[in-house]
Amino acid sequence: MSVRDEFDAWAADGRDKGMEDRHWHTAKHALARMPVEEGDTVVDLGTGSGYALRALHDTKGIGRGFGLDGSPEMVQNAREYTDTNDLSFLVGDFDDLPFEDDSVDHVWSMEAFYYAADPHHTLEEIARILKPGGTFYCAVNYYEENVHSHEWQELISIDMTRWSHAEYREAFRDAGLYVAEQDSIADLDIDIPAAAEFPTDDWETREEMVERYRTFGTLLTVGVAP
Repeated sequence: MSVRDEFDAWAADGRDKGMEDRHWHTAKHALARMPVEEGDTVVDLGTGSGYALRALHDTKGIGRGFGLDGSPEMVQNAREYTDTNDLSFLVGDFDDLPFEDDSVDHVWSMEAFYYAADPHHTLEEIARILKPGGTFYCAVNYYEENVHSHEWQELISIDMTRWSHAEYREAFRDAGLYVAEQDSIADLDIDIPAAAEFPTDDWETREEMVERYRTFGTLLTVGVAP
């Protein structure tokens, strides 16, 4: 199944809103760190429901926001959820970003970068469209150190890239981006039951669940264009 077909089905089932609710636990902390100034242009790769751009528009006053997604259904839903003309949503491919060189102040991606068919080329494209000093905030829950995420590949038909912390840093640098920050953002919002309630449908022990959400959380890697 293609990325388009997979996420068209998710959007049709309303799972875009479910992703938004889950991702917001850590996305809100990463978005708050972005050095966005009023009037900036921001691109959201794998925009889903478009929640990140709406948050940046409402809290930081971005001038223009462009949400790119491979799923037409996701894009249509994002448009319907959004009530400002400052934000646009378009169907597109990570391998060929439809933006001019040095035209974007910031790029954001949450739980989508690992779907890129050629992640190294995607990073080169991001470096190309960023203005000097522009940033790329890349947030993922699927990464090598998070052993609890490894089984996700078995649950989806799309090939995903599972890099380690070091591999993310190396790939950013190879694409010409300085690595300004790398951090794990804990999910403090998810409710973790008492030990007596385990095993659950998803977890054998409470310790495993604590490790997944409180220790590993979301990996954030921040690149800066020279």
